[in-house]
Amino acid sequence: MSKVAIVTGANQGLGFALVEALCTRLEPESIVYLTARDTVRGERAAAVMTEKGLSPKLQILDISDDASVRRFADTIRNRHGGADIVICNAAARISPDVPPSEQVASFINTNNHGTYRMIAAFMPLLKNNARFIVVASSFGSLRHLPVELHDRFNVETRSLEDIEELMDKYVQLVVTGEAATQGWPEWINIPSKIAQVASTRIMARLMAKDAVERGILISAVCPGLVDTEASRPWFKDMSSAQSPAQAASDIVWLATLQSDSAHLYGELVQHRKVIPWV
Repeated sequence: MSKVAIVTGANQGLGFALVEALCTRLEPESIVYLTARDTVRGERAAAVMTEKGLSPKLQILDISDDASVRRFADTIRNRHGGADIVICNAAARISPDVPPSEQVASFINTNNHGTYRMIAAFMPLLKNNARFIVVASSFGSLRHLPVELHDRFNVETRSLEDIEELMDKYVQLVVTGEAATQGWPEWINIPSKIAQVASTRIMARLMAKDAVERGILISAVCPGLVDTEASRPWFKDMSSAQSPAQAASDIVWLATLQSDSAHLYGELVQHRKVIPWV
């Protein structure tokens, strides 16, 4: 059966590899949206796909912008009635050479508020047996956060909006230099990934009944270390890193899994195994 698949942040790296894998694996009649924030980069990526004999559909999408996400959701609703696969992969880069206070706002707006925008816009558009996957990290586990901060990410009681508000407060703490004194890790990637996974788990909680009845899977995924331009500044030794194509394999497996997926629902998955939340 043909499907409608969406990959955000897909003009390069892991996102590009995900689109390529989906175009190869899904039925020929399926539609795979290669989304990109920049038109020129998106067109370049689509051209490379064409040279490979693949034909994804290019869509300009900026997940850091409310209106852009809403317009795209409306397009998917009007054209297809919904989506079968949504992979939230788009992420802002951060540099070890720039103070966290100068990067944190845009980083959280894209990685966290962008995840929220995609959840809010596409949760109502998931078709029966749909898969909604958030690309996160193994850092998205509470074990990387001091115990005294755990309750702020209580996924059984907090709302999606609570996590949004928490991350806005976190941004202000980083900007004012107060985050460390309140127990937050120095690397802004860790709270961001924990919040991404928390939002995924809350979405799964909100959709639990509907998901069981309609066969929907909602999960976060850690691809592991991937050799990309975004990763290289942070890791001196990339000898064990995967290529984007290698990393895409497990994510596409999860996004196309048809059975035996109940144990993965609402979980953070790495290499097809669950990483405990706590």
